[in-house]
Amino acid sequence: MLILSRGSRHLPSLYLVLRFQRKAQVHDMFYRQKKIDCGDQYSEVDIIPRSLAAELNAKKGQRSKKRRVSEPKQKNLNDKNAKRYLLQLGNGNFGAGDLHVSCTYRDEFLPRTVAQAEKEARNFLRRLEYRRQKQGLPDLKYILVTECQQDDEGKYIKRVHHHIVMNGGLDRDEVESIWSKRVKGQGKQSIGWINADRIQPNKNGVEALMRYISKDPKGKKRWSSSRNLKRPVSRNNDSLWTQHKVKQMAANRRDAWLQLEKIYPRYQIAEVKFQHNELTGWHVYLKMWLKPEYVKNRR
Repeated sequence: MLILSRGSRHLPSLYLVLRFQRKAQVHDMFYRQKKIDCGDQYSEVDIIPRSLAAELNAKKGQRSKKRRVSEPKQKNLNDKNAKRYLLQLGNGNFGAGDLHVSCTYRDEFLPRTVAQAEKEARNFLRRLEYRRQKQGLPDLKYILVTECQQDDEGKYIKRVHHHIVMNGGLDRDEVESIWSKRVKGQGKQSIGWINADRIQPNKNGVEALMRYISKDPKGKKRWSSSRNLKRPVSRNNDSLWTQHKVKQMAANRRDAWLQLEKIYPRYQIAEVKFQHNELTGWHVYLKMWLKPEYVKNRR
């Protein structure tokens, strides 16, 4: 520990000490691969620099055990971590043949609060689950996003509505008919407008849909999901990548893609993203899908 007083003749050496410490921190950096498996087919890889000083217990050169990715505590989609987790859930659980359902309310059925709207949506999901059971279909799997905007007095600026991503099986007309309730003396009444569309994934799965329903809200936007979804699990590897290797990839992006295909031969790479930080260096992010022949083997 170096203690300097004002006016000390050794004050200039403080610059050298700080410079040495910063240089030491740079050399204490190592690269960690964090592979996140989302369901049976979709995976993400983060190749990120880590500091030994910040991770005294890091077992460099070893692979960690698989562990479930922590679910964001905040269900508010203003948080970028919640958005990424939601995207991982979507790609890990839904695809072709599944449904995206949008629900709104007629004036006479419009909930006064977001809590009441979420209760109405959960009742709808329970009715869907009952209908699936009657038809011998697998249990309902879903992600529910509720959005609204209210002023300080609680009046709606943007009316509350829901987006639901759910597994297929039920006919779309049947799903839409369930967004209703019985009114005394009037029989069965539609709660509001509803539309059920078949999901059409692309090379990035259902990412476009998940980004659409989690886009930056003008107001409040919250999400929830069924408990039976496959949750993302991650595993760290601190020996696969070096600073030199990552710098070479960043310098030659075309060759980098070919190199990554050799490192992950079981996967079809959908996206590679490079980001540079002045203090820590290059960060690399991958999105990839298990090749069909390996999907069968895994199942």
